[in-house]
Amino acid sequence: MTFQTDLLAAINTYFDAIHECDTKKLNAVFHPESSLFDADNGTIFVEPIDSFSQDVAGRKSPASAGQALEAEVLMIDFLSPLSATVKIRIRAHQSVFLDHLGFVRGEDGWKIVSKIWHLEQTIEI
Repeated sequence: MTFQTDLLAAINTYFDAIHECDTKKLNAVFHPESSLFDADNGTIFVEPIDSFSQDVAGRKSPASAGQALEAEVLMIDFLSPLSATVKIRIRAHQSVFLDHLGFVRGEDGWKIVSKIWHLEQTIEI
């Protein structure tokens, strides 16, 4: 595998983790010191990965609700062979999110070291 295909595999692990609410996959793709950020409510919200993982564990997964995986890579910007910023769109139930994922490649492969997300839209059903 090349570093590009390894990164795509890590992105797909992230997609599966969110779609399935699978904390094992989530914790495998996030660096244990990573944090998540959002400012949609006008203030900066910061959540460590451990807290986010607990939140995900308590959710009903889109997969278990019969929702097909809706996720796409919008952009990959390689800063170097060992670091990249990835912009993705993913749907979870009625929420569609845009995420910027900061990835760093270390001895354990590609890991998300930061996530900035934005709720792009809510789909009425």
